[in-house]
Amino acid sequence: MKKNIAIVLALVMLLMGVVTSVGEAVTLGNRLLYFGARGNDVKSLQKELAKEGYFTVEATGYFGPITEKAVIDFQKDNGIRIDGMAGYETINELKDENSYKNTANVNRASGYRINVTQEELNLLTRAVYSEARGESYEGQVAVAAVILNRVADPRFPNTIKGVIFEPWAFTAVHDGQFWLTPDPKVMNAVHDALKGWDPTEGAVFYYNPAKVTSYWIYTREIITKIGRHYFAK
Repeated sequence: MKKNIAIVLALVMLLMGVVTSVGEAVTLGNRLLYFGARGNDVKSLQKELAKEGYFTVEATGYFGPITEKAVIDFQKDNGIRIDGMAGYETINELKDENSYKNTANVNRASGYRINVTQEELNLLTRAVYSEARGESYEGQVAVAAVILNRVADPRFPNTIKGVIFEPWAFTAVHDGQFWLTPDPKVMNAVHDALKGWDPTEGAVFYYNPAKVTSYWIYTREIITKIGRHYFAK
């Protein structure tokens, strides 16, 4: 009996060693990280969070309550679904934040119609992809332009984030499509809108008549039609 117990204990210890080794070997982004996880990838996550000011203690490689809170705070600030776990979306966004930290500063001197941060670029790209991924390039620029026009209009919030997350403003935010991973090509349409191209000629509303749920939108004066969307003021 004692011999069997000893064998079981030995196997458990061996298994724990294998799991620890795997945790130490994986790189950030190769697995979902959540409370209780350990490994070099957790340590890398902590260091990336530290670069952004969300993690202020020593990186230990253990995903505890401090790391969980740091992840949640990062998700809140970057428009990511808040679950306290570092999955592909959170890790990818975190890497982008650090990879393009200088890009956000360059944006301010790149001829854009308004100053934007990397977070705002990401949110605007998500909004355009989720609302207009089936539209032409001009149609995607047009949707981005509407969001920017709202930022400049006193009737709406004065930030990109505020406009996008205004209650019931965009169907894709309400039904969850906003969280789809955008095609990188959409970023080009966003850049063109930021540089001043406005195919809508100042519109602050748009709608697809086949999907209208509030007939109030028909009271708005139509400026133009691009693809399946009508643009109005």
